[in-house]
Amino acid sequence: MKLSIYQVDAFTDTVFKGNPAAVCPLTEWLPDVLLQQIAAENNLSETAFYVANNDGYEIRWYTPTSEVDLCGHATLATSYVISQFDNPQQDIINFHSPRSGKLVVTRDADLFKLNFPVDIFQEVPLTEELIKITDKKPNAAYKGKTDYMLVFDKQEDIESIKPDLSSMAKQNARGFIVTAPGNSHDFVSRFFGPAVGVNEDPVCGSAHTTLVPFWAVKLKKNELKAFQVSQRTGELTCRLLGDRVELAGKAVIYLKGEIYI
Repeated sequence: MKLSIYQVDAFTDTVFKGNPAAVCPLTEWLPDVLLQQIAAENNLSETAFYVANNDGYEIRWYTPTSEVDLCGHATLATSYVISQFDNPQQDIINFHSPRSGKLVVTRDADLFKLNFPVDIFQEVPLTEELIKITDKKPNAAYKGKTDYMLVFDKQEDIESIKPDLSSMAKQNARGFIVTAPGNSHDFVSRFFGPAVGVNEDPVCGSAHTTLVPFWAVKLKKNELKAFQVSQRTGELTCRLLGDRVELAGKAVIYLKGEIYI
């Protein structure tokens, strides 16, 4: 069996920045075990698989160790592949995720706008366990459907933070978002997900379903500029739309190849 594979850097217009994702178009769904093996072999934070159907595309996302409920940068990467190689005339791409429902991506020239459901989160006690997750004390802690979010004072805290990855991996969570007000952006963040095989995700789109509603209330504005201060960095333009979040970014292709199984 031979499959096409693309590697796309998402939330950037420059190769070697943003967040790399693998994208594998399929004509039909392969066994889950095989999808997981392909994702492990790719060894990227996410591999997206998609199958065209009558009114759009079904999409699933895998880290090297597990299937996840939602992935923003791999959805953006998939939209880029569809627009460049499958259907260049398509400006509205309708995805359906078995785990997250309907996801719509709109293309505006070289900008892709992802429409995702907001996360449901609440403040939780700042326990000693959460304080020791990093080398800095957060101001507050929140828990969403899958992630913890720790809030700090300033951008420099996020840039220099040292996570305790082994402690993070033991928690009942997909990962940890750390965030603070930005110097030249509304907010900055980083994302650590050792429990799902991703020590640090360079630009985590799904984390912004928590970040955007939080900072929108905090800053009293619904349109925000976000910056992920990972080593690769990435930039997002965000809007809060009621119970949905719009995340906009660009993408650039790095690799096109074939998988032989």
